[in-house]
Amino acid sequence: MLKYFKKVQTDALNKDGKPKIPPGQYVTEKFPVLTYGPTPGIKTVEWQFRLFGLVEAEKTLDWAAFMALPQTEVEADFHCVTTWSKLDNVWRGVKLTDVLALVTLPDEATFVLQHAYGGYTTNTPLEMLLDDDVLLAHTHNGEPLSAEHGGPCRMIIPKRYAWKGAKWINGMEFMAKDKIGFWERNGYSNTADPWLEERYW
Repeated sequence: MLKYFKKVQTDALNKDGKPKIPPGQYVTEKFPVLTYGPTPGIKTVEWQFRLFGLVEAEKTLDWAAFMALPQTEVEADFHCVTTWSKLDNVWRGVKLTDVLALVTLPDEATFVLQHAYGGYTTNTPLEMLLDDDVLLAHTHNGEPLSAEHGGPCRMIIPKRYAWKGAKWINGMEFMAKDKIGFWERNGYSNTADPWLEERYW
């Protein structure tokens, strides 16, 4: 393990004024692959993204429509619940706020369940997705996301442990009440704040 992970002593703060390395985390230069179940092989010509549930009218994007949306780069650290962190990643994709602008949501739509190819789900309050650094990312450090890292598209929520952003994402379901996702049903925290070490229930 010491070959790939190292404890870094730093007083550096991230752009939000929090310690760049949350408590209990080790830094890695690698990008470990942690996935439950098989890796879906989704080609961009097959990929679709559906916005549904509590919306005035459902919306489905294909890859061309997704890539036609405003593209944004975000530099952000990536914190895994298994205690590793990969720092200073450059993600490229579409801000969630730009995606949400495509649909009209009623006031009672306050929670989101992310859906992914392969059946994975994870849940968040809608408010958690409104930060400027939350992306539907298709590129990491200048390269298209590989399948094992969630390509062609995955959710990135830098202020939460990484499982809160679904790999191979293909939809967002808007809901009035929270509905816990796969890892949350299996004992992981529902809020997942790395700086509070919210790893498990």
